[in-house]
Amino acid sequence: MKYNEIYHFHHPNHKLKFEKSEIPFKCDGCKEVGIGSRYKCSTNTLCDYDLHMQCALPSPTFFHPFYRKCNFQFMSHPPGETGRYCNACEKDVNGFVYHCRSCGYDLHPCCAKLPMVVEEGEVKLYLYRKVRSWCHHCGRKGGSWSYRSKCKSYSVHVACVREMLVENWHHVYRNSISISMQSSVHRSKGRMKNRCCDIAAFALQIVISAILGDPTPLIAAIVASLISTS
Repeated sequence: MKYNEIYHFHHPNHKLKFEKSEIPFKCDGCKEVGIGSRYKCSTNTLCDYDLHMQCALPSPTFFHPFYRKCNFQFMSHPPGETGRYCNACEKDVNGFVYHCRSCGYDLHPCCAKLPMVVEEGEVKLYLYRKVRSWCHHCGRKGGSWSYRSKCKSYSVHVACVREMLVENWHHVYRNSISISMQSSVHRSKGRMKNRCCDIAAFALQIVISAILGDPTPLIAAIVASLISTS
């Protein structure tokens, strides 16, 4: 459920307003990147406080089909004094997290809410805990959660997509507006290539949309074009 304005325990003195932005931000809850849908401090512009939708409206408890015996609880910071990592993307947990006390598993809020199926037109991808096929980015099998196409010809690790986003963060920020006109040209040229390349690029765009938490199609296309040319 989406609300236009909310109060949040992590930023109690000011209201947070829902908005969609084409400028990348760092979520002040989970400390991960985000683009598109967010809740932003609407009272004081000096706060520069932002939250993913998943971090702004968390569930107190959470169950995931990959871990049927786990009862994940939302926490504002990772438990214990040792470093922890997300079991979905294998990246460090530095802020908000869903944690299972009995199993010790951790999930970033955005990873926890990744859709099991993403589709757009002819392209349909399924989320798997592990796959036997090669990741089209790193070339390795196994590892973190992966999205794989229905035809099984394309798969990519969630961890790899997150890694690409972090590596290209400054490029996205600098070009998020200026490249918007170029992205349509980039895609039209891409259609001249073989069908497999088109599907792979489009699949990456869909996965980016899912991982970032529902960004606008334009932003997903911009990020995908930057990553594909890096």
